[in-house]
Amino acid sequence: MKLSLSQVGKLYQGKVWALADFNMELGAGVLGLLGPNGAGKSTLMRMLATVTKPTRGEIQWDGHDILRDPDSLRSVLGYLPQDFGVYPHLNAVEFLEYLAAVKGLSRNAARKRIDELLEVVNLSEVKRRPLGGYSGGMKQRIGIAQALLNDPKLLIVDEPTAGLDPEERVRFRNLLSELSGERIVILSTHIVSDIEAVATDIAILSHGRLLAHAAPEDLLRSVEGKVWDWTVPSAELPRIKQQFPISASVRRSDGVHLRIAAGTSPSAEAVPAAPSLEDAYLYCLSRQRAEAAA
Repeated sequence: MKLSLSQVGKLYQGKVWALADFNMELGAGVLGLLGPNGAGKSTLMRMLATVTKPTRGEIQWDGHDILRDPDSLRSVLGYLPQDFGVYPHLNAVEFLEYLAAVKGLSRNAARKRIDELLEVVNLSEVKRRPLGGYSGGMKQRIGIAQALLNDPKLLIVDEPTAGLDPEERVRFRNLLSELSGERIVILSTHIVSDIEAVATDIAILSHGRLLAHAAPEDLLRSVEGKVWDWTVPSAELPRIKQQFPISASVRRSDGVHLRIAAGTSPSAEAVPAAPSLEDAYLYCLSRQRAEAAA
C-alpha cells in the first residue's frame, strides 16, 4: 500500500499555482496536513480524491497512475470534503444506503456496515430522523460515516472535527488512531491538537509548497533551543508581534507572558522552553516568510 506524488502542481485561471512541485510518498499511518488558509491543503486533497486533476506531475496508488486509471483508487477511497452536504429529506439510514449503493456495496453488507458505523459515530438513536433536522456536528458525523462505508484503504478527511464538541472530537481522534494501522489516513485541520493526538507524520504547507514532512518527534527536535518564554509590559506587545511569531500570550499582573519561536533569544529576560508541535509549525512558517522577504 503506497501513495506517491511526483512534481505535482495545480494551476488555477492560468496564473495562480495553488500547489507547485509537490513530492511525497506515504505508507500506512496518519498524515496530518497543517497550513494557513490558502496553503493548498484542500487542492491537494481534491486531487488525491480524483475530484480534480493536477496541471502537471504524477500521482500513483500502488503503482497505478490515478490520472489514467482513477477507478484503481476510487474503489478503495473514503473522502470527507470540507463542504460535505446531505439530502435533508432522507434519514441517516436512507442516506447511507444510497451512498453504499453508489459505492457498489451489496444490500446485506451495507445494512450491517451502516449499523456499525452509526454506532461508531454515536447516531444510532437518531438514525430515523431526517437529516435536515440534524445539527452541524451531527451532519459532520454522518459525513465521517459515509467516508468509512467501503472500509477504505485511503481515507481523506478535510477539517473532520469542525462543528464537533470536545467529547466528539476525542471520539473521532480515537477512531482515526484505530484505523491508521491498516490504511493511509490523510487528515487536514487547523486544530494542531487533533494532529498532535493521532498523526504518525506531519506535512506543513504554505503558498502551495511543502515546507516540511516529518514525524512529530523530528519536527519537535528541529525547534529544540528555539522556543522561549518571555514576560513583557503590555505596551511592548504590538512591537513584539511585528518581530516574532507568538504561539501563546497570557496577561498577568506582572505583564504579558509570551511564548515565542525564534532562532535566537529575543531578549536577555527570555528563558528557554520545551517546544510543542504548534511552536514547530509557527517557526516553520516564520522561517519561510523570512526567506521569501529576503
